[in-house]
Amino acid sequence: MHDTTSAPIKPVLFVLTSHGTKGDTGQPTGYYLGEVTHPLAQLDDAGIPVEFASIRGGEPPVDGLDLDDPVNARYWNDPRFRAAVGHTLRLDEADAARYSAVFFAGGHGAMWDFPDSPAVQRVTRAIFEAGGVIGAVCHGPAALVNVTLSDGRHLVDGRDVSAFTDDEERAVGLDGTVPFLLADTLRRRGARHHAAPDWTPKVMVDGRLVTGQNPQSAGGVGAAMRDLLSR
Repeated sequence: MHDTTSAPIKPVLFVLTSHGTKGDTGQPTGYYLGEVTHPLAQLDDAGIPVEFASIRGGEPPVDGLDLDDPVNARYWNDPRFRAAVGHTLRLDEADAARYSAVFFAGGHGAMWDFPDSPAVQRVTRAIFEAGGVIGAVCHGPAALVNVTLSDGRHLVDGRDVSAFTDDEERAVGLDGTVPFLLADTLRRRGARHHAAPDWTPKVMVDGRLVTGQNPQSAGGVGAAMRDLLSR
């Protein structure tokens, strides 16, 4: 009998920052919980598997632990989720061929350890050039500022993107603390950066690249990735 069932979707790799302080301020940071749980909910509800990695592996620092958010509470109170984010794969040990997509969660920590990570650049390039989906939200697109493809061009060059805006960075008073302004840097890499008013959702889909502006955009990024992976 001819089997008409489609092959199962390979997992999506969620990558979290391992950086726990905002520059030299001493203020704690890490990955922003809602920027993990809201996209995760979209993929979970569609039956798309997810695995977790971080720059250093193990248990990365968490920020934005708002348990009044029902999606955050749903996951944070789930022992399976806590075990998964508490024992992340070290990203430089990840086999990119295992994954259908990679998603970079935000949180200010991403500004320090995503941009210059060779593992971020290797995994992103490999997944994209194999036909996979790349997603990132808020400060997560910091992962993309130094990713180049095999032809030497920046991944974001000539593409429509969204990310935490310079205005939003100024609004939270960290424009002088972060090592660079994210939206401005993406533009200098050739990206076409699209901004919505502060703290309103903005999701850009350019082919297989999905980016979102802020925490309010996280669920939308997950939904867009789900749609691309479900085709």
